[in-house]
Amino acid sequence: MVFSSIPFLYYFLPAVIFFYFISPKRLKNTVLLVFSLLFYAWGEPKFLVFMVISIIQGYIFGLLTEKFRSKKPLKTLFTALSCVISVGLLVYCKYADFFIKNFNALTGLSIPLLKIVLPIGISFYTFQILSYNIDVARGTVSAQKNPINLGAYVAMFPQLIAGPIVRYSDIAEQLENRTHSIEKVSLGARRFIIGLAKKVLIANRLGELISVFKASGDRSVIFVWLYAIAYSIHIYFDFSGYSDMAIGLGKIFGFDFPENFNYPFISKSATEFWRRWHMTLGSWFRDYVYIPMGGNRVSKPRWLFNILTVWLLTGFWHGADWNFIVWGLMFAVLLMAEKLWYLKYLEKAKIWPHLYKLLFVAISFVIFDGASLGAGLKTIGEMFGIGGLPLISAEAVYNLKNYAVVIILGLIGSTPLVKSAVLKIAENKVGERILNIAEPIALVLLLAICTGYLVDGSFNPFLYFRF
Repeated sequence: MVFSSIPFLYYFLPAVIFFYFISPKRLKNTVLLVFSLLFYAWGEPKFLVFMVISIIQGYIFGLLTEKFRSKKPLKTLFTALSCVISVGLLVYCKYADFFIKNFNALTGLSIPLLKIVLPIGISFYTFQILSYNIDVARGTVSAQKNPINLGAYVAMFPQLIAGPIVRYSDIAEQLENRTHSIEKVSLGARRFIIGLAKKVLIANRLGELISVFKASGDRSVIFVWLYAIAYSIHIYFDFSGYSDMAIGLGKIFGFDFPENFNYPFISKSATEFWRRWHMTLGSWFRDYVYIPMGGNRVSKPRWLFNILTVWLLTGFWHGADWNFIVWGLMFAVLLMAEKLWYLKYLEKAKIWPHLYKLLFVAISFVIFDGASLGAGLKTIGEMFGIGGLPLISAEAVYNLKNYAVVIILGLIGSTPLVKSAVLKIAENKVGERILNIAEPIALVLLLAICTGYLVDGSFNPFLYFRF
């Protein structure tokens, strides 16, 4: 089940809201857990087994780690066992065939592939379980005594499938005591509808263009660039739209989830871009990999090794293929080059740093979206005229005209311009009154338009479901 679907919007969500708010406080987490498990099992019930195993082992080892926290060998043992089980399940489901294929290629053997279907969202909830048990071992949080509460944290449907990656420490207090109000529900609904519109009206439309490009036999340099730009905007609106919906749903149920995006396309450097893009993943790797390895408080060679390791893992986290690994390593190289040589120049200049960053982001996402590393590199070559493509083609002109409006709206929407304009209008009483009247009407219209597109449309996947 996905948020941008009729069954979720008009059957599942109203049901969970109804039962949640009529339930007494002591049962609200139980309601969330039951509906979250139902949400997850909607498409493939068998995937529920992996999640239940993750929750149970996380709960048991969390209690054992806390009980023996003063005895370092035992604490380390229980934490390690939990991490091994969590990572082991992830590696088995997501990476086993990748390792088998590459082992076969190196040795000439023909070990059969396991052909495991990837459980949706396993990369996200695995990182949540890991952070919980590591934080319990560090003593920064207390182990959760109530298995229902821990289960609700891990399986919570608003952020289960594609983040943001919510650490236990972010919502530990809220699991026990959280406030509900009309104002919070209103803010949550507003955020959810905005995220839904980003997904349905921008991301899905650009997804159609990307599909047209991939199926086309009339490629040209302009068409390839149109694809690269469209994909960059598409993945931003797809993922940030989902994050907006997740954060909005969290507020409806009384939770404050961390922000996941902060207008990354206005960045001047790759360094700044990754402070603004998928922020919960970046902070997770910083706190649980980069800093424990020594961060930047080590020798320069070790520091560069730490950066390389983090970005190798970041790329591999996104997918079990070489294009994701190269994508991560590309950003590692850019980040190291910036930090060593020219970041200060990027921060001082005004125009060219934005162009530099946008160029490399577009190239990186072409690699990211490639069916294979070779396919991605071939497409990048085509962007620069390698391969004998014509500069422009009839199909490129047609699609440029057909999707120009949505691309322009996407470019504008990926900057703070709209938000700044709204805040400017709200600075005086007249503007504030106008917004108070116009905003609910606009949100209802957006919901109605999105519903119309969902009833009529067929292209509606979330990209990050596969990660």
